[in-house]
Amino acid sequence: MKRVMSILAVSALVVACATTTQRSQDLVSRAVQAIGGADALTAVKTATVKGTVRQWEPEQSIVAGGEMRLANDSTFEMVTDRGAQATRIDWVRNYVYPATRTYTFSEIVTPDAGYVAGIDATARNKQSLESHPPAHAMSGLRLAATQRELRRNPNPLLREMFQNPDRVSAAEDVTVGGVAYPAVTYRAGDQTFTVLFDRQTGLPARIRTLDYDNVWGDVTYDLVLSDWQMMDGRRVATSRKYELNGRPVAEIKITDVKINVPVSAERLTIPAALKASAPKPATGAVPYQWVIRRQFIGTYLDSENPSYDARATSGLRLVEVGPGIQHVVGGTHNALIVEMSDHLIVFDAPVSDWQSNWTLNAARQQFGAKPVKYLVLTHHHMDHTGGLRAYAAQGATIVVGKGNGEHFRRVLATPARRNPDLPARDLSGTPIVEVADKQVLTDGRREVGVYLIENPHSTGLVIGYVPDARLGFVTDLWSPGRDPLPPKLTPPLAAVVAGVKKAGITPLKFAGGHGSTADYPALAELEGK
Repeated sequence: MKRVMSILAVSALVVACATTTQRSQDLVSRAVQAIGGADALTAVKTATVKGTVRQWEPEQSIVAGGEMRLANDSTFEMVTDRGAQATRIDWVRNYVYPATRTYTFSEIVTPDAGYVAGIDATARNKQSLESHPPAHAMSGLRLAATQRELRRNPNPLLREMFQNPDRVSAAEDVTVGGVAYPAVTYRAGDQTFTVLFDRQTGLPARIRTLDYDNVWGDVTYDLVLSDWQMMDGRRVATSRKYELNGRPVAEIKITDVKINVPVSAERLTIPAALKASAPKPATGAVPYQWVIRRQFIGTYLDSENPSYDARATSGLRLVEVGPGIQHVVGGTHNALIVEMSDHLIVFDAPVSDWQSNWTLNAARQQFGAKPVKYLVLTHHHMDHTGGLRAYAAQGATIVVGKGNGEHFRRVLATPARRNPDLPARDLSGTPIVEVADKQVLTDGRREVGVYLIENPHSTGLVIGYVPDARLGFVTDLWSPGRDPLPPKLTPPLAAVVAGVKKAGITPLKFAGGHGSTADYPALAELEGK
């Protein structure tokens, strides 16, 4: 009897698996048919796509958790040759944040190398700076991220899924906005896409990946597809939105598609000198959100390490800027460590928990077992707070400007199981202190001041000051030692001078969240000019 029941159970399982497999195949087949049919998809040898892009960065807002900043309005032309396994994208990017500028450049992407011709960011790497005309090989991180987003393109992705049914698996329905979508997962190497389908049309509605964001932890990243139109014999989603945890961060409008137009091999060729040493696509824990969204604002440093240009420097390092005060430099973003009698105070936690782990290890080597008691975050932007979890996990109290406390409580309450640099743990109980005007942190001997200042960059921004060293710390409003002082004060620099006056402090130098250090009196002398 038991044997009969076992046979029946196995039979039921086989039937169930067969049913779910068939359902997955049916969803893919129906979508392929709705787009134009398998023959039409496989007949595509080359594709030329033109369109416009508008992108926003949610974590560079004026107010923490507030309205996203518009990053850029761009146009593009993308050419793909299936036979050559190459794609070229010609960009005209009109940036409005963090400053108004236009970059015109091209990207070429192949399975084993990527290439950028022209200037594509303010943070140019060593290879770009030394090339004439400007050009550089993509880092393995950027290549992997670009390849993933090209693969997310619905028409070629469906063709790939149709041709590789063994990589397609059943998934539970996914509910978005109260609507339950039938779904499948598709595995391509170390990437997994979840494709959600419209029940009525059979067309793909969303293509999702599960990413890690340095601020919000575990996030969904969706390409939302709509406004399907016939273009050159194929149905194309002409409206495409990227959503990060349900918030739109990019809008793409496809304006023209041409199929099987001849493409010259030269347009898709990476120069041999750069291709020979070009990195392969990165694998494993690629920080997709950092790589993708730093490009939104035109500040992405194209390097194998997100914190510094691996071609130009050996890495992060400590520089003493006062007695018991170490400046973490060598990368794109800095921190400041202040030694107290029995603990440490750190200003800013930039980029990622990887960088914070480096800083914590360096602090232990420099100052012994003294714990970090306070982490002061000058403001809420992602590039200066992305490593806060490493400090919270060590038991640090987070100090922020007025109005930013609730934002960071929400941040630390979110799951971060996909964090590659830190084991998952509950950080929701991390103590957070808001500075309404000023806060003096003291051990009875040394004082460290934290001062809220009015400024045009971010609400709740604070500066730091160590009175016995007459050293201040400022982020983004001024980058001491990096940017030459202008003939007269700009609004951000004026905010620093006004903030120092209001605080009643007398700094001789400032260390920066970018740059190095510089004399403060030279800045103060610009007032009134």
